[in-house]
Amino acid sequence: MRKNGFFSLLYHALFIGFIIAPLVVVMLVSFTGKGFISMPFAEGFSLRWFRAILDSTEIIRAFWFSLWLGLASATVAITLAVPGALALTRYKFAGRGVLMGFFLSPLMIPHVVLGVAFLRFFTTINVTGSFAWLAATHVIVIIPYALRLVLSSATGLDRDAERAALSLGASRFTAFRRVVLPLILPGVAGGWMLAFIQSFDELTMTVFVATPGTTTLPVAMYNQIAQTIDPLVAAVATVLIIGTLVVMVVMDRLVGLDRVLIGKN
Repeated sequence: MRKNGFFSLLYHALFIGFIIAPLVVVMLVSFTGKGFISMPFAEGFSLRWFRAILDSTEIIRAFWFSLWLGLASATVAITLAVPGALALTRYKFAGRGVLMGFFLSPLMIPHVVLGVAFLRFFTTINVTGSFAWLAATHVIVIIPYALRLVLSSATGLDRDAERAALSLGASRFTAFRRVVLPLILPGVAGGWMLAFIQSFDELTMTVFVATPGTTTLPVAMYNQIAQTIDPLVAAVATVLIIGTLVVMVVMDRLVGLDRVLIGKN
């Protein structure tokens, strides 16, 4: 096996440093004790802004709202993506390419355009401020991510095991649940995770359709930045970064990220 040379390793180190450096800066800023954005080296590290998160009812409420919104949106998106992916990979029919392009079209439309369109639509039918309608907009935005990963697992899937189950008397639902679903589970799990992340992190479109009663965490953080220059948002970002790392480590220990994301046994 050919080893990477010095310049190749240097390039990779610089690339990884370029990706990680902004996260490190944000995390350092969150430990400052001052009331403005600054590094904590002069006066030492402080947990002032982490305590401020607990005192901010708006941030806490927005976090729980984003969590439930992401769970609901990702679950609906993956529920729609699984039968859609199976139909697109198993059957040849007129308009198949058009249907595929329709499902993936939110990837090609700027979220600003989607936000303005949804705002106009909701204002016309007078349904602003609804959790269900906000979740519907998120489903539309994130379903391409779920569909792409399920498609990757369903493409080229050997149907012999499913046919054997059907020939032995299993119903189509039982064959799907006991045979097909385990085979495409890595794509389903990965698609759900990616859809949840996209929903939880969505800002550009949500800022147009969110109301004071349906404020998500990214919108609340955006409003905080627009109004003040304190490091509260940096502290929230640090909590999210650490929380994400903890979840990834736990998932890797319990299930294995290779198995969930790429189906490696």
